[in-house]
Amino acid sequence: MPTVAREGGVQFVVHTRDHEPPHVHVRRPDGKEVRINLNDGSFMDPVPKGKEKAIEQAYRRHAEAIREAWEEYHAS
Repeated sequence: MPTVAREGGVQFVVHTRDHEPPHVHVRRPDGKEVRINLNDGSFMDPVPKGKEKAIEQAYRRHAEAIREAWEEYHAS
């Protein structure tokens, strides 16, 4: 499960043998994870109050690299 990007203690991880829809696992400094759907940028899991904006902004900055990693690891 390669880490595609890191920012502010948050890791963006794409699992190599993961399921659809395309998504990234966002591991927070406290060890908890949320997932973001790569098709529309929506959260797939509940996000703790006050954390959503920072995670969303970091995701947007790395979205292209994350999408490229998903496509590379899940190419048919």
